Amino acid sequence: MPPIPSDALVFPDSNRSFLKPHLPPRDDPKPTSSGLPFTTLTFATSLDSSLALSPGTCTVLSGPQSKVMTHYLRSRHDAILIGVGTAVADNPGLNCRIHGVGGYGSEGLDGQPRPIVIDPSARWDFTEESKIFQLAREGKGRAPYVITGVQTPSVEKQAVLEKHGGKFITLDVSKSDGAHRIDWTVLLQCLLREGLRSVMIEGGGSIINSLLEPAFQSLVDSVIVTIAPTWLGQGGVVVSPKRRTDNTGSPIAASRLTDVKWYPFGEDVVLCGKMRLD
Repeated sequence: MPPIPSDALVFPDSNRSFLKPHLPPRDDPKPTSSGLPFTTLTFATSLDSSLALSPGTCTVLSGPQSKVMTHYLRSRHDAILIGVGTAVADNPGLNCRIHGVGGYGSEGLDGQPRPIVIDPSARWDFTEESKIFQLAREGKGRAPYVITGVQTPSVEKQAVLEKHGGKFITLDVSKSDGAHRIDWTVLLQCLLREGLRSVMIEGGGSIINSLLEPAFQSLVDSVIVTIAPTWLGQGGVVVSPKRRTDNTGSPIAASRLTDVKWYPFGEDVVLCGKMRLD
């Protein structure tokens, strides 16, 4: 039995039961009925629907219990996905520190998700010293797959990725109004080809808002949101999908959740639900 690192986290069974109905099943190796990976959208937000104080600013919202919950959620998914903005701002580890997973009490990498970073223009300037690769070398996490629209990414970056077991994956990425646009169906099909049958979408704001567009909402199997008892104020990075209109052109709600459950968790509240598709 390998030694257990001092930063290992414990998430007791008593805290896991409420999450079970909202997670990919452990005993079903097949993807969902759509033929795509089980997709969970999860993030922490303030009372004014903000993820961060401003773009590129690392902002702590979750309380201690909710942070441990996030690591448990990671252990239940094959992959965790973020956008390049989050990768640049946070230098994240994107691993799971729950006691008993690979690198935290078990051999190998069992329970460690594959990080997926959406980087359309290959601007993430990672090096071997980036936290994610340090953890990979220590056997405490996996190297990322970087999804990009660049046909020939940097040879140096490719070498770093491949040395640690990661890689670039090139997909067609369109651009509209100065912003890159992702076809989430194509992306999820790509992840399935890589053997990833479940994915946890963690952020940031542009990634979440694009997934919540009407064309892609049906791809979300579960929504788990931690709501912190704080207002970040105006100018933050806000989760707010584009408003829809009815057949008369009048504005209607962008979306609504169904099968909603609320769970107090420390000072936070965890909201679990499913997208209501009308």
